[in-house]
Amino acid sequence: MTDVVDRTKGAPAPTGKRRRHTFSDLYHERTHFRFIERSWRWALLSGTLVLISVAAFAIRGLNLGIEFEGGTQWTFTKTGGASIGDVRDVIDPLGLGDAKVLIIGNNSARVQFEETSNATQQEVRAALAKYAGISPQDVSITNVGPTWGEKVSDKALKALVVFFGVLALYLTIRFELRMAISALIAVVHDIVITVGVYAITQFEVTPATVVAFLTILGFSLYDTVVVFDKVKENEARLGTVPGDTYSAMVNRSLNQVLMRSLNTSIVAVLPVASLLFVGSFVLGGQTLKDFALALFVGLLVGAYSSIFVATPILAWFKERQPKYRALRERAAVDLARAEARTRRTAPASVAPDDASAADAPADFVAEDLVDEPDGVLTDAPAVVSMVPEPAPTRGSANPRPRQQRSKGKKKRR
Repeated sequence: MTDVVDRTKGAPAPTGKRRRHTFSDLYHERTHFRFIERSWRWALLSGTLVLISVAAFAIRGLNLGIEFEGGTQWTFTKTGGASIGDVRDVIDPLGLGDAKVLIIGNNSARVQFEETSNATQQEVRAALAKYAGISPQDVSITNVGPTWGEKVSDKALKALVVFFGVLALYLTIRFELRMAISALIAVVHDIVITVGVYAITQFEVTPATVVAFLTILGFSLYDTVVVFDKVKENEARLGTVPGDTYSAMVNRSLNQVLMRSLNTSIVAVLPVASLLFVGSFVLGGQTLKDFALALFVGLLVGAYSSIFVATPILAWFKERQPKYRALRERAAVDLARAEARTRRTAPASVAPDDASAADAPADFVAEDLVDEPDGVLTDAPAVVSMVPEPAPTRGSANPRPRQQRSKGKKKRR
């Protein structure tokens, strides 16, 4: 059963059982996934994720590192491993009950507290050294003032604003304003969900995390530009095919670049995944963990948003322009005319009285039944065939006389 293309919705309208796509179809860009027709599903999924992220941020907040909040930090290594409970038993009697305790790797630990006096710092240092069985000099102390943390936060915010400004300007010049707005919405979507993951997991936000945020914004932009470039290329030919719409063209463009987007995302995610799981969890690098986690989440969300967020929003914007709205209305009229023409040319259905005759095949041969006056059905001598006789062909109406004439000619010879 073939598919009838419903160009008003931008996807094939199934009239029967659809053939499943294979990896070969995906690799050779022969897919016909209905991204735009099902955009309400992606909107529902993205809206749910955004609401969860905002709620997590409002309720739990972010676990900001000492670089943003300021304070004092003690770091040490204990042979055999340190536990959060044991470290708290050491620092609670010293008045550090609200301190944050982090286990780094297998053997190292970090204690963060608000800015304290030098005497308190040395007292905590001696207690931690005694617990770890090391010299007090092996317990490092780091003091970060709140002013420095405010400067870091302020510069990160300025960098984000500049990024959005440059992004909007570039996409407006390269493509158009609607594409720039769609890309910005997708980037905000990526940031909110990534921040929501940090709020839910309570992973520490450090300057490395901010760098990772800016990195994933660039990747999300790159993937979106790849899709928009194909849309812009196909937009130049829009209207040359009867019944085509902007949404159908966008859906076609997404299928054409789907494999390219997947390849780009997979190639980017694999090394980041190794950096996250091997470098941070196996080798115990806290800085690697802060950087790789934001990259890993952002790359996945960015690959999703370029296809399922930015492009459907663009199609929604463009379909409201008078030019493309008229194109959609004309496509709907063409589709209605085609359906009406199909109904007129379809053969009329026959409803016989006998159910068995309705189920009989076309080449069925049956005897004619005659209704006698006494109500008894008898067989008529005539046999009626339902198979149509072949039409006579040219030159085959009377083959025997021609054969006789040819024999007569042979005798004369």
